[in-house]
Amino acid sequence: MDRKVSYKKLWHLLIDRDMKKTDLKVIADVSPATLANMTADRHVSMKVLERICSALNCDFSDIMEAIPEKRSKKNQGKKTD
Repeated sequence: MDRKVSYKKLWHLLIDRDMKKTDLKVIADVSPATLANMTADRHVSMKVLERICSALNCDFSDIMEAIPEKRSKKNQGKKTD
């Protein structure tokens, strides 16, 4: 089963630290395009994730997670490798 990246943990962490996405952009040197990709739960480079973790003094598991994508009805019941 395929997995999807979710950055919900990052957004919750920012809220807990009373920070905004623009604050993250500045302290971690993240481009607006990369921030938009993260907001849409798209993949970003490991370099960016490392900078974010370094700036926030946290680990990858604190800012992101891989969640299973739901199978489409058409593919349910079929075994895939």
